[in-house]
Amino acid sequence: MNRFPRVMGMRSGYDPVEVDALIGRIESTLGRGSHVLQPVTADEVRRATFRAKRGGYQETAVDFALEAFVVALETQARRPVRLAMAEPTGELLREEWFETQAARVERVAFRPGRMGTGYNEDEVDAFLDRIVATLRGTTAYPVTAQQVREAKFSTVLFRPGYLIADVDSFLAGIVDVLRQRLDDQNAPPAGSAWFRREPQG
Repeated sequence: MNRFPRVMGMRSGYDPVEVDALIGRIESTLGRGSHVLQPVTADEVRRATFRAKRGGYQETAVDFALEAFVVALETQARRPVRLAMAEPTGELLREEWFETQAARVERVAFRPGRMGTGYNEDEVDAFLDRIVATLRGTTAYPVTAQQVREAKFSTVLFRPGYLIADVDSFLAGIVDVLRQRLDDQNAPPAGSAWFRREPQG
């Protein structure tokens, strides 16, 4: 899968292998990758250089995307470490609490991408719809916390897209909510008990 458009004809662009490797480290640092890779800083991304390769990635597309990732990395670095969201207790019933979280996902508004690049809006919106259905318990295919951490979206260029930092930050904050929702769905019904058959002597 090509992350970025490639140059045409005999021209050279950025080496796709090197670009993909850096993007993988960035996504891992942001908590979005499927593998734990060596973290990368915003300054490292700014200083990154790539070898030229015929038919490689378009330089402008990569540069714009990396600029957006720099913002995401800087935002994460400034964000304080948050404790896991506490389970709802007391007067606020769990189902009501999950409904408020679903409504929050429906109302979220992301800023437009910087310098003409960002996440594909249709892909992000479709993923958010799946999260809403999961929180409301209306889907047979719920989104797991791991799927949120590993979610990837296409990067658009020179057309409307969501600011990468906004989307990454929001998804990171919904992981704990989804984990609690799925734990509830997998728990035995209230008043039931698990029995273990004792071996017969």
